[in-house]
Amino acid sequence: MSSRNTALAPAGNPLGNLLRHWRTVRGRNQLDLSIETGVSQRHISFIESGRSIPSRQTLLEIAQVLDVPLRERNTLLVSAGYAPVFSEAAWNSAQMQSVTKALERILRQHEPFPALVMDRYWNVLMTNKSAPRFFNRFIDMSQRKGPRNMLHLVFDPNGMRPFVENWDEVASSLLYRVRTEATGRVVDEKTRELVAALLAYPGGRSLSTQHIQTQSRRSDLGQTFESSSATGGPVLPIIPLSFRKGGTVLNYFSMVTTVGTPQTVAAQELRIEAMFPADEETEREHLLLVNEAQLNG
Repeated sequence: MSSRNTALAPAGNPLGNLLRHWRTVRGRNQLDLSIETGVSQRHISFIESGRSIPSRQTLLEIAQVLDVPLRERNTLLVSAGYAPVFSEAAWNSAQMQSVTKALERILRQHEPFPALVMDRYWNVLMTNKSAPRFFNRFIDMSQRKGPRNMLHLVFDPNGMRPFVENWDEVASSLLYRVRTEATGRVVDEKTRELVAALLAYPGGRSLSTQHIQTQSRRSDLGQTFESSSATGGPVLPIIPLSFRKGGTVLNYFSMVTTVGTPQTVAAQELRIEAMFPADEETEREHLLLVNEAQLNG
């Protein structure tokens, strides 16, 4: 069992409130947390009530068991009177150079299909060459000033939305992803603001809550989504993100990659979204599309 201090918590007990919050979010009672951490239930109770402050190591062990995101672990430490231990340097800082070089390599290797690096709020930080070439075949991306946000790009009637097939279904799927792919599986205040902004677009409020819940249940059960094209195409094991270009429908799906064993806030919050053709016809049409874009400069 880790050593611990028994000084009184600060007035207002921010540490106890935060610990109780994360314990509740993860569905743990004090006994569960005690068993998993080796910290006595009595001591956990004292921390939450403000009667005790844990050692730095004990607090980090509790945060690890509760899968608290690194940014929020720093907040826990500060609330207990300790200095943060996880760097919050920017994603493109010198400290992150080895990671950003790896990201650049991954983006290059994914040509000629679009790939992007985004932060936890879906803001685009890096892309390969194919990504802007692809989206510029639908809209003038130069009119969308940074930071560009992929969700706004899909939801905005002046963005990609007019070209998205089955937009209600796609939008509902994306909202579900926002919740499930949030860092630490927690929807923070800024993420809630992002969702509210998306729902404020025309038609946003009419998105089917029932559809989102249905997807959640299916995903939790590990069932396979099945989708077929309106033309009687093959059944797919995913719900594709489909774009209509003239009379052609292009079907894609995404692979999401994150950094393993991150030790900085930026490393934990980065994610790569790589788009793949969902069928052979899309692959052929995509190559024609990006080749035409490359020829046009």
